[in-house]
Amino acid sequence: MTASSMPGLRSDAARNHQRIVTAAAAAFEEDGPAVSLDDIARRAGVGIATLYRRFGTREELIKAVAEHVFAAEIASAIVEDGADPWEDLVATLTATIDAFAAHPVLTSLAKEHAVMGMDTMAAYAAAKERVLGRARAAGMVRQDLTADDMTAVVWMALAIVHKPGRDTAVNSRYLTLLFDGLRPTGQRLPAARSESPSGSAIVNRAGRTNDLARSADPIPRDRNWLLPT
Repeated sequence: MTASSMPGLRSDAARNHQRIVTAAAAAFEEDGPAVSLDDIARRAGVGIATLYRRFGTREELIKAVAEHVFAAEIASAIVEDGADPWEDLVATLTATIDAFAAHPVLTSLAKEHAVMGMDTMAAYAAAKERVLGRARAAGMVRQDLTADDMTAVVWMALAIVHKPGRDTAVNSRYLTLLFDGLRPTGQRLPAARSESPSGSAIVNRAGRTNDLARSADPIPRDRNWLLPT
């Protein structure tokens, strides 16, 4: 989101908004989640009063920063206009992984404060489903692959690939192994939900109903960030 794309704000106010959220995004990653608003204002080259006029609370600032980064780096990671649906899917996943890897502190803050709006999430989810749908229709991925599976792949990659000091060739090798698991194999994936044949809740060995198992989802999704917790 640029200063020129903020309806209702004067040009100087829009510029200050942009400077503050850009500075805050860098400050969170470099100085940690507890960085002071005074420090963020100094980074942005504005007074603390200007920051508070734009963002009344720390949570409002986190929300604005998360939406800025989401629009600029994560939503824009969607690739869906190429000739090869598989390449579009891989490019989307790779860019998404890189974007989240660049903002681990902000990602944690965004989930903690539940700041992402439903419209933002719905638009991103729809775009992600379109990319996957093209690859499914072309027979390039498992037919039972879901958008939630793509989310899980992103988190698996973040856990095993983006390690400080790791050689990029090693990262590429591991990503290739991970992405190849999305290709058709002739075998269906295990069901995403754990239920008894009758659809009732699973009963544990002690005979007690496991309430969590009734709707157990191996991908615990954070609806405010479209990624699992």
